[in-house]
Amino acid sequence: MALLTEFLLRLSFGLAAGMTIASPRLVTSGYFRNHLYVTLGLSALAALLSRVAAPAAFGWAIGSAVLSYVGAVCWLYEKPRAGVALLYGVAIVGAVGALAAMSGVDSLHVTGAAAKSSAVLEWLRFLQPITSGLLLGTTTAAMLLGHWYLNAPGMQLAPLRELLLAMAAAVALQTLLCGVGLVGEASSQALSTQDWLFLLLRWSFGLIGVIVLIYLTWKTLEIPNTQSATGILYVAVIGTFVGETMSLLLSAESVYPV
Repeated sequence: MALLTEFLLRLSFGLAAGMTIASPRLVTSGYFRNHLYVTLGLSALAALLSRVAAPAAFGWAIGSAVLSYVGAVCWLYEKPRAGVALLYGVAIVGAVGALAAMSGVDSLHVTGAAAKSSAVLEWLRFLQPITSGLLLGTTTAAMLLGHWYLNAPGMQLAPLRELLLAMAAAVALQTLLCGVGLVGEASSQALSTQDWLFLLLRWSFGLIGVIVLIYLTWKTLEIPNTQSATGILYVAVIGTFVGETMSLLLSAESVYPV
């Protein structure tokens, strides 16, 4: 349950952060209002799960839910400046909550080769919820924005392209972090065939596959066809969910985040 709490708060943080990229001058307020209700639901579920599984994250999950509700009200009454500020608030509180939930997960003792790189290990462990949340959130925010073009077809495509660039940056950061972690993990202990199979799924579908899907979405927007682009982004969301869930499970049983 602690892992699920952490995942929910990562997603809530990342989605709020992703929505801050979309300019309220170019995207209608309903996009922000409706999807703050999504972060509200994610945070509320995380709060329910954290009561027992990750008590340190409980207050942060409640705070994220409250800020999400207030933010949705601001967008309902067309208060974009307050709404954007509250998006940042949800992102910050969600990120701290994800880190608090991570601290509640039992970690393995760092021994052998890993002990010599404890500072690197601490930084990798600290940054993993941030980079993972950004990947999950920007991908979900882009998919939801693509879907929003069905409600507001007259919107410019620039905000969606900006979110695609943010997705690419998030994939690059997560790939770098997990790549360093994988090298550290492979050098500290022998990985089983089962570990390599799970890692293959995590990297092929959750990282490399997402890069390919970003490229395909970008080319589809050149037609332009937002409906087809949104369909591709649906697949990207599935890819990131599978990849980051697999990473979360593998990292909980390993020394380094992978």
